Amino acid sequence: MTTEITLPQWYDLHTHFRQDETLPATVADHVAMHCSGALAMPNTAPPVGKIFEADNVANYKSVEQYRKEILTAAGGAFTDVIVPLYLTQDTTAEMIEKGAAAGLLKACKYYPPHGTTGAEFGAPLDRFMNNGVFQAMQDAGVTLCIHGEEHGLTPERYFDRGENAEEIFYKERMPRLVDNFPQLRIVGEHLTTKTGVDFILAAPDHVKANITPQHLIYTIGNLLNGLKYHLYCLPLVKFDADRTALRNAATAPDNTKFFAGTDSAPHTRKTTPCGCAAGCYTGGIAPQLYAQAFEMAGIDLDAADGQAVLQKFLCTIGREFYNLPKPEKTFTLERLPEKLRPLEIGGQTIIPLPLGMECELPWRIKPC
Repeated sequence: MTTEITLPQWYDLHTHFRQDETLPATVADHVAMHCSGALAMPNTAPPVGKIFEADNVANYKSVEQYRKEILTAAGGAFTDVIVPLYLTQDTTAEMIEKGAAAGLLKACKYYPPHGTTGAEFGAPLDRFMNNGVFQAMQDAGVTLCIHGEEHGLTPERYFDRGENAEEIFYKERMPRLVDNFPQLRIVGEHLTTKTGVDFILAAPDHVKANITPQHLIYTIGNLLNGLKYHLYCLPLVKFDADRTALRNAATAPDNTKFFAGTDSAPHTRKTTPCGCAAGCYTGGIAPQLYAQAFEMAGIDLDAADGQAVLQKFLCTIGREFYNLPKPEKTFTLERLPEKLRPLEIGGQTIIPLPLGMECELPWRIKPC
């Protein structure tokens, strides 16, 4: 008999929809995998660097505008959408205060300058620690979504046998951030290392993290063996000890800290003149990938206890942290192979991660 798991609709609390003709297609893939909403990252072109459309702040898209675009593309299928404000050199404490008071600003995103796709508008972390922005966020209850990698490192320190950019950030930057702003709500985005896991576990309860499916399933060896560049994302997949720590954190029966955020990122071209575009596309297939990852971690998804652990990670912890509406609708995963398809947009193709890795999915979403 085929195993079935019925789950509440869920929120993808770290994803990229991009802009223009890509937006409706990527939103549709999230609707197809029964998302009730999403936290949509602001590194669009132009970036989401202001809150209100009427704000005269450089050449930025607004939180207000981008949120409306996503909700329109979802056609009523999304209950709620959070769009974080991209923290740039133009971000001020006054912007935070006004956005929060209006009820529009729920989160802000820190990118290490030039640290990933679309991160060229980022500014050093110390800027926001010293200019009142983080203090205003703490006072208003606005969440800091943080790409936790140190910037400006030499190649020898960026990814080495003894340390890497994420480990340095969680050893040097995050402790100081939490000490200086002890009530600031923080989410460590797309966690990849045991160092990061250990820090989040030891931090106050309002400091949490999300984990992608690719970081639960793969290691750096999977990326390099045959140079499977569809697995190239930032932060990079790491080592087996890191993957084990991530799996243990996500699948712990008493987990209250770690939740689902796919970091799904659409690229029509992975190889570019400047190098490889960072990001794995998992729109439409993330619950299936998380189920696969949980089984790889030793969770028995044939058992009610195992299914409850998956549901808490996928559907509950992040939703409750962001105080999002509890969905009434459900969907069902079934243990049958998923027939994968590329996403075609305007004559260009986005390859979902499993196709890029030349493998099948053991789970699928049961047709309604």
